[in-house]
Amino acid sequence: MTFSTPGTFRPVILDDIRGAQKMLAGVARMTAMEGSRHLSQLVGAPVHLKCENLQRTGSFKLRGAYVRIAGLSQEARAAGVVAASAGNHAQGVALASSLLGVRSTVFMPMGAPLPKVAATMEYGADVRLQGHVIEETMAAAQEYAHETGAVFIHPFDHPDIIAGQGTVGLEILEQCPEVRTIVVGIGGGGLAAGIAVAVKTLRPDVKLIGVQAEGAAAYPPSLTAGHPVSIDHPSTMADGIKVGRPGDVPFKIIGDLVDDVRTVSEDALSSALLLCLERAKLVVEPAGASPVAALLSEPRAFEGPVVALLSGGNVDPLLMQRILRHGMAAAGRYLSLRLRLTDRPGALAALLGSLSVVDANVLDVSHVRTDPRLGLTEAEVELHLETKGPEHCEEVAAALREAGYTVMV
Repeated sequence: MTFSTPGTFRPVILDDIRGAQKMLAGVARMTAMEGSRHLSQLVGAPVHLKCENLQRTGSFKLRGAYVRIAGLSQEARAAGVVAASAGNHAQGVALASSLLGVRSTVFMPMGAPLPKVAATMEYGADVRLQGHVIEETMAAAQEYAHETGAVFIHPFDHPDIIAGQGTVGLEILEQCPEVRTIVVGIGGGGLAAGIAVAVKTLRPDVKLIGVQAEGAAAYPPSLTAGHPVSIDHPSTMADGIKVGRPGDVPFKIIGDLVDDVRTVSEDALSSALLLCLERAKLVVEPAGASPVAALLSEPRAFEGPVVALLSGGNVDPLLMQRILRHGMAAAGRYLSLRLRLTDRPGALAALLGSLSVVDANVLDVSHVRTDPRLGLTEAEVELHLETKGPEHCEEVAAALREAGYTVMV
C-alpha cells in the first residue's frame, strides 16, 4: 500500500472542515444521536451513540469521498476517479462520483462480500474484482490510475478526506454540547483525525479516545516509534479498521490531538455488535461497534457524558450470523457440555427433563453410544444450550451435578 510522503500535504484546519460541512449540505445526512441506558449504567455516566451506520451508503465514508472528488478540477474530473476498497470506501466513492457526474472505477478483492459488490455497482461504479488481499487490490487500482490518468481516491491519507470525515465532529458538538469524551474506531486514521481537528479546536477539554482491534493495531507501536510503522498480517473480523499501517497525514494529527488509543479483543467486538442489535436495535458492523467494545471492556475508564461513534453498518449477513453466535458465546449465552450417563431407556429423557427445570433451551444434542472410550453400559451426550448469561450457565452446570451427572464444560 502506497502512502503520501510526510509534509506533502497542507495541514487540516477547522476552516477546511467547516467548508466541507457546507459542501455536504443536502448530500450527507446529519445522523441521529441515540442515548443508551444500558451503556450509561455500565459507564456510570450518560452514553450516546452517534449513528453513522445510518448514513447514506451505510457509513461515514461518503463524507470524505464527496469532498475529495468535489475538490477536483474539471480536467481531473474528466479523467475519472479510481479507488480500492473491500466495502465502505468503495460505496462512498461510487455514490459521490454519481452525484457529481464523475466516472468511477472501483477495485475490490475477489473475496469481497457479494452484497457490498452489488451495492457499489448499483451506486454507479465500474467494479473490478482483483487481488486476494486489499494490498493487491490497492496496487491494481494505483496501476490503473497510472495507466489511465484517473485520480486515485485514497481511503484516508488526504486532507480533503480528513476534512470531510471531520464534519462528524462538528455534528457531535452540536448534538451533544455537554460531551466530555468521544470514542471512535481507528483504521488508517482519517475519521479520528478529522474529528480531532474539529473537536480539539473548538473544545480542547473534550477527550478523544481511539480504538483498534488487537489483531490490527498499528497505531500503538507507531505512536511509540514516533512515525508510522507497518504490522505484518493484520487480522480481525472488523475489516473496516483492518489497516496494517497508519496514513502519514492522519498520523501526525492523531499523535498531536488524540488522548489515547486502546485495543479491543474479538470477543469484545462480538459482544458489542450483539449489544447494539439487542439493546439499541441497530445493525452495526464490527468496526463500527469498536467504540462500544472499548466501553464494555473497561466501562469505568471513560469520563461522561460519552459519545461512541458507530461508524458503519455494512455487514454481510453470513458474517453477521457467525459474529452473533460468537457474541452469544462470549456473553455467556451459549453453554456447551459433555457428560456421561447410564445407557438405559429413558436416560436421555431424564437428562432433558433436568435441563427444562433450570430453563435451559437445548439447541443441539449429540448422543454417542458406541465408542471405545465408553463402558459397556455408558453413553456420552454433548449438549449445546442457550442460556441467560454467565450466572445461569453456572446454575445449569450445578443442577446437573446435583442430579448425579459428571459434567465436563
